[in-house]
Amino acid sequence: MTDTAALLLLPRLRVQNANAISGPLSWGFPAPTAFTGFVHALERQLRGHVEVAFGGVGIVCHRFDPQVISPPGRRNQVLRLTRNPIFAGWKKFEDKAAAIVEEGRAHLEVSLLIQVRTELDVDDREELLHAVLARVHAMRLAGGSIQPGYDRRQEPVWQEWYDAAKDNTLAFGKLKRRLLPGFALVQREDLLAQRLTELRQDSRGAPADALDALLDLTRLNFEAVGPDPKNPDETLWEIRGKSGWLVPLPVGYAALSPLYAPGSVRGARDSQTPFRFVETLYSLGQWISPHRLNEVSAILWQVETDTEAGLYRCTNRYVDTLPTPSDHL
Repeated sequence: MTDTAALLLLPRLRVQNANAISGPLSWGFPAPTAFTGFVHALERQLRGHVEVAFGGVGIVCHRFDPQVISPPGRRNQVLRLTRNPIFAGWKKFEDKAAAIVEEGRAHLEVSLLIQVRTELDVDDREELLHAVLARVHAMRLAGGSIQPGYDRRQEPVWQEWYDAAKDNTLAFGKLKRRLLPGFALVQREDLLAQRLTELRQDSRGAPADALDALLDLTRLNFEAVGPDPKNPDETLWEIRGKSGWLVPLPVGYAALSPLYAPGSVRGARDSQTPFRFVETLYSLGQWISPHRLNEVSAILWQVETDTEAGLYRCTNRYVDTLPTPSDHL
């Protein structure tokens, strides 16, 4: 990464009541767009103190506590919903219950590895670390509140980036040890494309599309493997194995309409920004241990915008760092 001047690590951020429903088809860990948006907001917060430009962000989860419950007598889980406030009405004698707020929440503990694109001297680095520590705990991450930390392990870490690849490998190795134990979120579009090709080669049923491949990789699939050894008259069913911890992942938005001029759409949030209707883009993600990462580019999520094609999404280059079959020859 030639545009990297340093790496800024925000370790062990404890987030309370983060948004656990970031897409229309899935729930769970927040989408990468929540973290890239947080980094962009942090960069704007630092203006006037330290002029710094951030790039991609690496996401490592150490703890994930979804606010769900299993009702008695039921196997499925439901979200823990709240009434805010508990009672509705403006008169004291009215004790009518308020409506339930439909939302999914989760408590997180995450570490963020931020790409820094600005060269800073020693004094500016110290000022940056103090400013980041003061502002991060007053911000929101994925809609949740960041809890103040009183542990030295939660202080921001500045890691210089060098010209020599060997020095960068050693520096990234030190950062990876700080990210353990935990799981890093990466993108696996290669597995999605591979599974889509396999499904299309199967002549049974209607032609498969990308959604069929995504669902096939992220759900539990029971397959018949042959007669049951204990009872030959019955079929033995087993759960199909997966190539890793795969998850459906909302990564951005795709346009549903042309780009309208500012102020031409009534009810838009502001009249100074062009407006466009969009829908959620899904991809395939994978959780892996940070010690398996070979390069820092494998963990970073970058923002990509293609106005002509109508694509606004986050991308990750983990697949580009994987060894090819020729590397083993």
